[in-house]
Amino acid sequence: MGEIIIIGLGPGPLGLLTMETWDMLNTAEVLLFRTAKHPTVNELKARGIGFESYDYIYDQKKTFDEVYEYIAKDCVGRAKNGQKVTYAVPGSPLVAEKTVSLVRAIAAQEQINVRILPGMSFIEVLYVRLGIDPIDGLTVVDSSDIDRIPRELNTALVVTQVYNRQIASDAKLALMEIYPDDYEVTVVQSLGLPNEKIKKVPLFEIDRLPDIDHLTSVYVPARQETSKRFDLAPLTDVMARLRSPGGCIWDIEQTHKSLRRYIVEEVYEVLEAIDLAEGDKLCEELGDLLLQIVFHARIAEECGEFSMQDVIASVTEKMVRRHPHVFGDITVRDAGEVVLNWDMIKKQEKGHERSSILDGVPQELPSLMKAYKLQAKAAKVGFDWDNINPIWEKIEEEITELKEALLEGETEALEGELGDILFAVVNLARFLGIDAEIALNVTNSKFKNRFAYIEAKVKEKGTNWEHFTLAELDKFWDEAKGLNK
Repeated sequence: MGEIIIIGLGPGPLGLLTMETWDMLNTAEVLLFRTAKHPTVNELKARGIGFESYDYIYDQKKTFDEVYEYIAKDCVGRAKNGQKVTYAVPGSPLVAEKTVSLVRAIAAQEQINVRILPGMSFIEVLYVRLGIDPIDGLTVVDSSDIDRIPRELNTALVVTQVYNRQIASDAKLALMEIYPDDYEVTVVQSLGLPNEKIKKVPLFEIDRLPDIDHLTSVYVPARQETSKRFDLAPLTDVMARLRSPGGCIWDIEQTHKSLRRYIVEEVYEVLEAIDLAEGDKLCEELGDLLLQIVFHARIAEECGEFSMQDVIASVTEKMVRRHPHVFGDITVRDAGEVVLNWDMIKKQEKGHERSSILDGVPQELPSLMKAYKLQAKAAKVGFDWDNINPIWEKIEEEITELKEALLEGETEALEGELGDILFAVVNLARFLGIDAEIALNVTNSKFKNRFAYIEAKVKEKGTNWEHFTLAELDKFWDEAKGLNK
């Protein structure tokens, strides 16, 4: 059983080879080059170094992945037959060299020893030429893997092996999904060689440069964010800490059920901020609501049910699925057709698990909102009035029945009759395109503000409430109404 020794040919000049690599080049039994298209090769030939190159494979295979797989299997196959193979790659063996990873993986399966000699890559020359320090963060990626770059990448980036104009164009399009089209990048060619070129250009121009070849790479500086990028990790990390041993006793004791009241409260505080049209308050209240969502997700994750990532992935998938006119090939005429498509897709998702048309309305909803949803579901199958006139009559009818129950002393019936009035009023709101729950919330806020004005007036007079008649208080109320208008 042979072995494989992997060496690097450095960034270009012969003088940048290590002595250990030079010795290996001179003593190799079988010397294989991934490519002979490298500046060092001519100098090696001049010094009598003989080798075999895999350049011919590039013309036979359709993709780089096929080329790399063939090379790796051939190297391992030769070693398996007892040969001591020295495999040479451009630059350093462990910097953006996919064939090395493949060789190591296949050799491990075949129990063949692989030894890698350290070498200098073009990255070291890049550091010097561009005056950058890798301690600030640097991601190196082969041009064939550029689609795998995360959108949230926050380090500088080097795209290697930008062989030709087509690859440069593909790289440009992929990078423009992450960076602005005019983002300034640096194209480097033949680093360390006499014909070295370094040019800063807007991202959209990288495939328009002349003389793009196998020694071309693109350096993309890290984005200088003016504000923090969106990231839920800080909040989920805080919640994990609060729920962990040694965290907050109150947070640790909470359950899904104990938190129900808080999520309802936060929703109404969001609604209040919207009604007040106060951006800062809305931002704060949305954060409080998000905290409740993260809280529930953390409890579920601890129970092995789901995580916050599952919540995000699920709703994202749902939104894409329910908007085929945006993410698919469906066309719609108007917003009404969007709603029809939404309901149809939603019905398909739910299958036949609901036995009643009114199923799916949560029991815990506020009563006005629940009435609205029940009526809307019934209306979808035609159980609804054609116009608003019968609704006015229904409201009058229910008020009459409430008065009759009151006159007859039917105290037990009063609650039901009053509920009927509210239900009919919700129906009126639905026909008017108004959400009754939100409308009442607006009125509550209005009442609170006007009553606060009355309180201020009472305090201003320096006396107590009992010293004012209802007519005097009503006058203050009318003043508050005038101020609101």
